[in-house]
Amino acid sequence: MARIAVGGFHHETNCFVPVHTDFNYFATVSDRPPLSRGEEILRNLPNRAFAMSGFLADMADKHELAPLVWASGGAGGYVTSDAFERIVSELVGRLSIALPVDAVYLDLHGAMCSVDFPDGEGEILRRVRAVVGPDVPVVISLDYHTNLTPAMAALTDGMAIYYTYPHVDRPQTGSRAARILTTILARGRPSARAFRKIPFLIPLNFQCTLVEPSKGIVALSAAGEGGDVLDLCYGAGFPSADLHDCGPGIIAHGYSQIAVDAAADQLAAHIAEMEQAFAQPLLDPDEAVRQAMAIGTTATRPVVIADTQDNPGCGGTGDTTGMLEALVRNYAQQAAMCVLTDPRAAAAAHAAGEGADITIELGGCTPLPGVKPFHGTFRVTRLTDGRFLCKGPCVGGREAKLGPTALLTISGVSIVVASKRMQAYDLEIFRHIGVEPAAQKILVVKSTCHFRADFEPIAERVLVAVAPGAHLVDARQYPYKHLRAGVRLEPLGPAFVARV
Repeated sequence: MARIAVGGFHHETNCFVPVHTDFNYFATVSDRPPLSRGEEILRNLPNRAFAMSGFLADMADKHELAPLVWASGGAGGYVTSDAFERIVSELVGRLSIALPVDAVYLDLHGAMCSVDFPDGEGEILRRVRAVVGPDVPVVISLDYHTNLTPAMAALTDGMAIYYTYPHVDRPQTGSRAARILTTILARGRPSARAFRKIPFLIPLNFQCTLVEPSKGIVALSAAGEGGDVLDLCYGAGFPSADLHDCGPGIIAHGYSQIAVDAAADQLAAHIAEMEQAFAQPLLDPDEAVRQAMAIGTTATRPVVIADTQDNPGCGGTGDTTGMLEALVRNYAQQAAMCVLTDPRAAAAAHAAGEGADITIELGGCTPLPGVKPFHGTFRVTRLTDGRFLCKGPCVGGREAKLGPTALLTISGVSIVVASKRMQAYDLEIFRHIGVEPAAQKILVVKSTCHFRADFEPIAERVLVAVAPGAHLVDARQYPYKHLRAGVRLEPLGPAFVARV
């Protein structure tokens, strides 16, 4: 039996969102367990949709676990210095007290940027390694959108990355990390590492593993493991993070440098061959609504439109109104959208009561280019406290706590308006407030890909719309400061030239 320290810190940082992510956000998140300390990890994380959940399920009854700190903040702007230092310092402090340990497992994201550290995970690993020394195995799990860095390769001994986007294998990833650590405890720390960066950025819309080319890339990475290759990890990258090593990459650990290099090179060559295959049509809001309405004349199921640039899962603010304007402007009927985040509008609806009409400025709370509030008179159709249990394959079992929530209707369009942000990746967002998604003609969801796991099975067609928002699909629009020169800003696109 080994003594294993376990902890985690998640954040997917959109460096171009004006609002930073503070400590309070990690402590009071709306759709996942709050910051957990010590034994709270062992109470809060089992049987949940996180990598730590899978790791605990496989290892808790086999080894002595020393729980540190676990926090998950979803996505948003830069992590403040205060939040980063308070959480990481406590994690490292508890690790120091827990010594000696035989191994460390960390449930991380891989695309965290703090105000002080562009490579947040690299800094966490540096501090952990400084505490445990060079000989204690450190194994981590990462999100599929990780921006892999040299520090992640050098400071770890094993790694598991989600295979899926939509992310439906988080617990299974934790189980893979457990198997990797079990191998290390039996065989010893791996001596070989490989690190490769892919020379182009991949927009999140093209990273979906349900279809090619990402489906084949992930399959090849899984098939490349075994024997002297302990792990062969592919991370698709998160283009909204501003750091030198932003973008897709490969990390491998193993017991033969020749074998590890060969596996990494084969996977990198395959991705290079697939560069031109990363594409799908993107529509402006009016085109998306008009197409959805035309399809709906004969369809028996709803057309789903992804409002991809206002995806809270990518750091979007959740309060943009471009798609709402297009729905009303084109006289869409039996249309519903979620989740529009506006605590002031939700409070006004609750004050007025169900059945009341309220004239308000809806959304547009965050100053973003092309975004403004939508002025109108809305019927307050339904009110809830925003609490419900997610049941879909992406985040099933997760309790949502959106605060005061209202269903507002205007001109045949229903809008789920919440007090806290949540990506639209579960049908219960609609159902908990009295809207049956399958009965609608058009569903607009503030999401990029995760929605597909629960919404695509009921959809006639899925369309992707590009309305103004904080998560820019076109990386050429981002004012990068730290990105390495020469990387292509999109597949087959222009090379990045650093600004002087």
